Amino acid sequence: MKIKKAVFPVAGLGTRFIPATKAMAKEMLPVVDKPLIQYAVEEAFQAGIEQIIFVTGRGKKALEDHFDRSFEIEIALEQKKKTDLLKQIRELVPPTGTIIYTRQHEPLGLGHAIWCARDIVGDEPFAVLLADDLIQTDKPVLSEMIKKFDRLRASMAAIMEVPRDQTDKYGILDATEVEQDIFRVNDMVEKPAPDQAPSNLAIIGRYILMPKIFELLGKKNKGAGDEIQLTDAMKTLLQEQPIFGYKFHGNRFDCGDKVGFQMANLAFALERPDMKDRLVEFIKSIRIGC
Repeated sequence: MKIKKAVFPVAGLGTRFIPATKAMAKEMLPVVDKPLIQYAVEEAFQAGIEQIIFVTGRGKKALEDHFDRSFEIEIALEQKKKTDLLKQIRELVPPTGTIIYTRQHEPLGLGHAIWCARDIVGDEPFAVLLADDLIQTDKPVLSEMIKKFDRLRASMAAIMEVPRDQTDKYGILDATEVEQDIFRVNDMVEKPAPDQAPSNLAIIGRYILMPKIFELLGKKNKGAGDEIQLTDAMKTLLQEQPIFGYKFHGNRFDCGDKVGFQMANLAFALERPDMKDRLVEFIKSIRIGC
């Protein structure tokens, strides 16, 4: 029952960031000096994940190249004796077989993207990470979720409280807190209107799922947005198995949104000792609206 595999749905076109994403994968947009996808991959490896499964689409070659060797750059850095940078790019490349790629040929939703990884995952529990959800925390979320899973042995989603008027942007839980930061899910609704939402507890992009989910996703029932929704399959799974929510501590940035992406850049840059003082000075000096 050890969580060894993590699925990364990265087939989206990133249309909200056009023209920046016209010829570049959205997941390769940099937050400070690392691509967005790298933060999520590092979180997975830190949690003990042994195999990364990217569910990709057209136009994702840069993402694949990022986690591969670049001999031209390595040679150039060796010649310039830039050993620190050389070490960094070599550490990006995991052992052979650690990263596997499969294609989502049709944009049929998050649930469909996860279903595309079914033959690689097999009959074992697995993690799902959505790179758009960048989380700033002292306790990496997936690591904490795996610790909880080792005891609960059930599907789980990371959750956070959101403003009541924003429930129509998330999967929302009807849930009961059973211990500190752990909620047992009673029901879940995909993107409910604020006046119909059972709570303001929202699912964000970290999951641990039991393999039964593939059977449910394979029925290809469409929900909100005429897409195959993971939330709908989890709701059906709930009739047979318990599901829990883990309320994490930290700041989550929606990097699929332009404002959220800029906020993430600022927050992570302010963590850097080599950047913080100059940024704070600049922030104090600017006049908003001028």
